[in-house]
Amino acid sequence: MEQLAVSSDLKEICDYYFDGKGKAFRPMVVILMGKACNLHHGKSRELLKSQHSVGMIVEMIHTASLVHDDVIDGSETRRGKITVNKIWGERKAILAGDFVLSSASMALARLGNTTVVSIFTRAIEDLVRGEFMQLSSKETENERFVHYLEKTFKKTASLIANSCKAVSILGNCNSEVQEIAYQYGRNLGIAFQLVDDMLDFTSSTNQLGKPTAADLKLGLATGPVLFACQQFPELHALILRHFSSDGDVDLAWEYVQQSDGVQQTCYLAHQYCQEAIRQVSMLHPSPERDALIQLTEIVLNRHK
Repeated sequence: MEQLAVSSDLKEICDYYFDGKGKAFRPMVVILMGKACNLHHGKSRELLKSQHSVGMIVEMIHTASLVHDDVIDGSETRRGKITVNKIWGERKAILAGDFVLSSASMALARLGNTTVVSIFTRAIEDLVRGEFMQLSSKETENERFVHYLEKTFKKTASLIANSCKAVSILGNCNSEVQEIAYQYGRNLGIAFQLVDDMLDFTSSTNQLGKPTAADLKLGLATGPVLFACQQFPELHALILRHFSSDGDVDLAWEYVQQSDGVQQTCYLAHQYCQEAIRQVSMLHPSPERDALIQLTEIVLNRHK
């Protein structure tokens, strides 16, 4: 991304992350939603320049959050590569993340739409709140699961949902279509993260591009663990101490493998995808709408 190249270090770091080898999942959703919304109103399938910019903005915000997450978690790999914080150090990684976020904010301001600016401001706030929620935990099982789903929305789904809503607003869609776009992104985003949490227990390091059981090692109880706790109450004590004692991570891993926690997480992701399909099916038929429907299957069946 040449517009980010203001110093040699920043250029190197930005080129390192924006190498075109990521999934580009969020820009793909945004572009498809923009075209589907435009066609819903009988307009051209071509994206407006402002809608296309949203795809770039969402990827920049997402990437900035990844850089910051890697610093917080002390991660050594991301997308099968060594993380920025391990190569350039934590200070430069944080500053680079801030710079990418500020560049996204400038691109957002250039859109000249205060409603869209407000929407993305909320999404960025949700990212931060979600990170704080991840650092805390709840005592009871019911509270814990509600907390987990809310954290999942804020950390992952909010940015997707609000990006989908943004392109519908920029396409001058009515409030009904805006809500459809938002709800599709919300449900798809939650499903995406549920599958991600499931893959932490089912995929090898080579497939994921990051170490497996990473969440347990960070002290995090995700969907598979919370479901497993219903069958193995012994997990409750491990969750409360964030898997911090010797052998906790291995023991929790075994409990999850012996339970149907992974299957239940997969089923819950399937339910969210079904709701995403129900929402987007309200738009007029188009190749882009069909692609958004097919995307739910890709989310459910991905291996990394």
